Amino acid sequence: MQNGTSFLIRLLITALAILLTSYLLPGVHVENFLSALILSLLLALLNVTIKPILVIITIPVTFLTLGLFLLVINALMILLADVILPGFIVDGFWWALAFSIILWIINSLLRSLVR
Repeated sequence: MQNGTSFLIRLLITALAILLTSYLLPGVHVENFLSALILSLLLALLNVTIKPILVIITIPVTFLTLGLFLLVINALMILLADVILPGFIVDGFWWALAFSIILWIINSLLRSLVR
C-alpha cells in the first residue's frame, strides 16, 4: 500500500509543479488542476513507455552531445502530451524545452519540501 500512496503523492506534487510552471511560462497553458493531474499521469505513462524506446534509439546522439539530447527527448514527451491532452497547450518546441527544465526544478523543490 505504501507504493500506491507514494505514487499518488508524487502525482499530486507533479500536478502542482505543472500548474506553477505553467504560470511562470507564457507559452504553456494548463486549463485547471484536473488537467494538470491528468497531464501528470500522462507524462508518467509516456516516461515509462515511449521515452525508454527513444533513449535507446538515440544513444549515439546522446553520447555525442554528452547527454544533452535527453533534454530534447523530454521536450518531445511534452509536445506529445500537448497533442494528446486537450487541456494542455504548448506554443512550440522551445516552450516545451523550457517547461521540462523548469518543471524538473520545481518538482524537485516540492518533493524535497514534502520529505
